[in-house]
Amino acid sequence: MLGVVLVLGGTSGPASATDGYFQVGFGMRQSGMGGAGVADSTDAMAQTLNPAGIVGVGDQWQVGAAAFMPFRGYEASGTGFVADGSVDSMAEFFVMPNFGYVRQIDAESALGLSVYGNGGMNTTYSAIPNTTLGCAGGPNMPGVFCGGKAGVDLMQAFVSVDYARQVGAVKIGIAPTFAVQRFKAQGLGAFGINEDSYDYSFGGGLRGGIEWEAMPGLRFGVAGQTKMYMTKLDKYSGLFAEQGGFDIPAQITAGVAFDASPELTLAFDYQRIFYSAVPSIANSSVPMAPFGADNGPGFGWHDVNVFKIGAEWTASEQLTLRAGYAYSDNPVQSGDVMLNILAPGVTQHHITAGASYKVSEKNTLDVFGMYVPETKITGPELNGATPTGGTITLNMHQILFGFGLTRTY
Repeated sequence: MLGVVLVLGGTSGPASATDGYFQVGFGMRQSGMGGAGVADSTDAMAQTLNPAGIVGVGDQWQVGAAAFMPFRGYEASGTGFVADGSVDSMAEFFVMPNFGYVRQIDAESALGLSVYGNGGMNTTYSAIPNTTLGCAGGPNMPGVFCGGKAGVDLMQAFVSVDYARQVGAVKIGIAPTFAVQRFKAQGLGAFGINEDSYDYSFGGGLRGGIEWEAMPGLRFGVAGQTKMYMTKLDKYSGLFAEQGGFDIPAQITAGVAFDASPELTLAFDYQRIFYSAVPSIANSSVPMAPFGADNGPGFGWHDVNVFKIGAEWTASEQLTLRAGYAYSDNPVQSGDVMLNILAPGVTQHHITAGASYKVSEKNTLDVFGMYVPETKITGPELNGATPTGGTITLNMHQILFGFGLTRTY
């Protein structure tokens, strides 16, 4: 099982077109529709959004991969410790695979399996010159934080086993989910963090959902995920709050889908992600206690609201076209920009398009593209809780495109 997770999900964690660090959508169809579709399940990857929807989609499997290009960094001026100037993270190309399988048990029930990943907290800064007074008088080394090369690498991969059943006009699904995380940080010696190797964390939680066809052509859906309770990242017990705690936040999504015509479906979703329930993510980055303590510093991320709109048009028996847009709150607040140089998950607007082309009776090719315009947020450099007078502006924009294959039986 672990091998499957690492092979199919292992490259999906470095970064992704994100609502914080949750992906906007899993699979080609969701991604092409701005991530919307909690009330409109038609393919195997739909179970990653709503486990209820797999009843009636038929026996099929889907495999896909997305090429992701994030461009992120920061601009600093008047700083006393953080390297000043315009600095960009180096790694700018990642491949993110996903896989889904559905088997109909009978006309009212189905089983599914999905493998997918999250990301966003990934940066790689070179050992750039740092001539600030705080660096020259302290560690006296190059690098963003006077510690040479700096950055973090977080991978999260999931395996869900899904059971769904239909009762009248209502579908209900449940999906126990296994999760694995891999994390590494470097260049943080100035914060007392000298570890520079990967650590792994394991755990899981539960996903579930409901899809209701209120009348022909009108469907409602609700789906959610509990907090994923994870073992601690022991090598980073001196960095993350609760001695290395790094659980995966809970989230809930509700939405509606409407068939405006036999060829056109419109979908709208609302999602809430509860970052505030994970101290290592949500605690303020202003150090009120030492790193690693129960109330130690985190990244200061707030809960986010996400709004997603999507449209799907069946142009012909072979060709289906999609478009979408998603807006996400920015989880990073201005007072926490200094530590979030490591995790600038500030993007808000996501513009998407996609298509499917049926090449044979059983095989369909799927594609999508996503453009995420640049978002910036500015805040103070801090020495403990005291502003130094310097300012830091985080920035990120992204490009994502993917290809997949759907095979029905």
